[in-house]
Amino acid sequence: MIEPDLTQPIPEGIERVHMIGIGGSGMSGIAHMLLDEGVRVSGSDRSGSATVDALVTHGATVAVGHDAANLPADVDAVVVTSALWPTNPELVAAQERGIPVLHRSQALHLLARGKRLVAVAGAHGKTTSTGMVVWALHRLDAGASYVNGGTIAGLGGSSGHGPSDLFVLEADESDGSFLLYDVAVALVTNVDTDHLDHYGTPGAFDAAFAQFADAASEAVVISSDDAGARRVRDLMHHERVVTFGEREDADVRVVEVETGAGIHCVVEHAGERHAIAMDVVGHHNAVNAAGAFAVLLQLGIAPAAAAEALSSFAGTGRRFESHGERRGVRVYDDYAHHPAEVEAALAGARTVLGGGRLIAVHQPHLYSRTRDMATEFAAAYERLADHTIVLDVYGAREDPIPGVTGALVSNAFADDAKVDFLPDWQAAADRVGEIAQDGDLVMTLSCGDVYRIIPQLLESLEATDGDG
Repeated sequence: MIEPDLTQPIPEGIERVHMIGIGGSGMSGIAHMLLDEGVRVSGSDRSGSATVDALVTHGATVAVGHDAANLPADVDAVVVTSALWPTNPELVAAQERGIPVLHRSQALHLLARGKRLVAVAGAHGKTTSTGMVVWALHRLDAGASYVNGGTIAGLGGSSGHGPSDLFVLEADESDGSFLLYDVAVALVTNVDTDHLDHYGTPGAFDAAFAQFADAASEAVVISSDDAGARRVRDLMHHERVVTFGEREDADVRVVEVETGAGIHCVVEHAGERHAIAMDVVGHHNAVNAAGAFAVLLQLGIAPAAAAEALSSFAGTGRRFESHGERRGVRVYDDYAHHPAEVEAALAGARTVLGGGRLIAVHQPHLYSRTRDMATEFAAAYERLADHTIVLDVYGAREDPIPGVTGALVSNAFADDAKVDFLPDWQAAADRVGEIAQDGDLVMTLSCGDVYRIIPQLLESLEATDGDG
């Protein structure tokens, strides 16, 4: 993992950039935005994907695999993520040639410069919350530009240009880069301690969120329910703070939440009540809607119009995303990679489960998180899933830690009959095919590459009888 150098000056008049890891959820959105602005974009990714194909169709030049030869001769800047290894040959070549190396947050800062910026941060829910705000502004013809960490249903992408001065983005707290932006309205969904590989202590993590919130020039919208958000609130000094959630003292309070195939709820604000109905699942998304509603009010949107616009939101990519059905077994994918996110995702899935069983396929993300939270992951899966298949760790930006494998999670189950540790993906898919029955729901969970197992899951379901 590299530490971003956010002091690196952003060159003026950038005409050509090279993006290492261009196929990532955040990087690809930035790449599309740069292409729209007439910037020539090249890049590389470790494997091909539909995201890479879409970038090539849009005009980018993308190499599969990392090699110093991929770096163009006339590039003005190289854009990277913190997940990059310091030994990446393209990064090393850029440094040797004296080419400015920008963190992706700096590229976002460049795109958003001069705009009225809404930045959404939080340990969980920020992609969905960002999507809600963007979608509502789209429905209201507000013309916002945006970059999100997932595709927004109905918009067909994770980024887009708009004619107004509004810009909405998902801000990444993992490496501190969310402190770079010139924010007008900040939304903090929650503050579950994470990313201690960067921050060192929970106190430093909270302090970074307080710094992010206090820097907002207009308003801060922050959860009233989340304990971490309340800790951050106590550290803040902002004059304009709007709280949202289910607590009685929330400025925007969500009540009468009904969950099922969608969610129905009422938001209360300033003595008025407004109904919201969305085609997404999970109680947590009613709370996310309250946060998005509060942001829209800070942007000058009338409450009734905000509620109506939010009601047509249909979700974001990799958030309880359906991938089809085989012999009566539904297959979904979700980005959840923290115990609290897993709990919310599984609880949401159970609201649409019916009489079947919930089978989870968990890919642990990061060696440090697996080491530190294996017991919490196991407790969430054992309580809310009927059976769990645990894969091995997706290390992403981290080097392996001796003794840390997916077995740490499976071994933490109290009932070992409810879990299998199967690092071989085909064996995992075959096990799902063996135990899944008509009416069951299979769900992959991770922000790694677990979604790539879905074709194997579907094939195994087709090839087996599923007599459980």
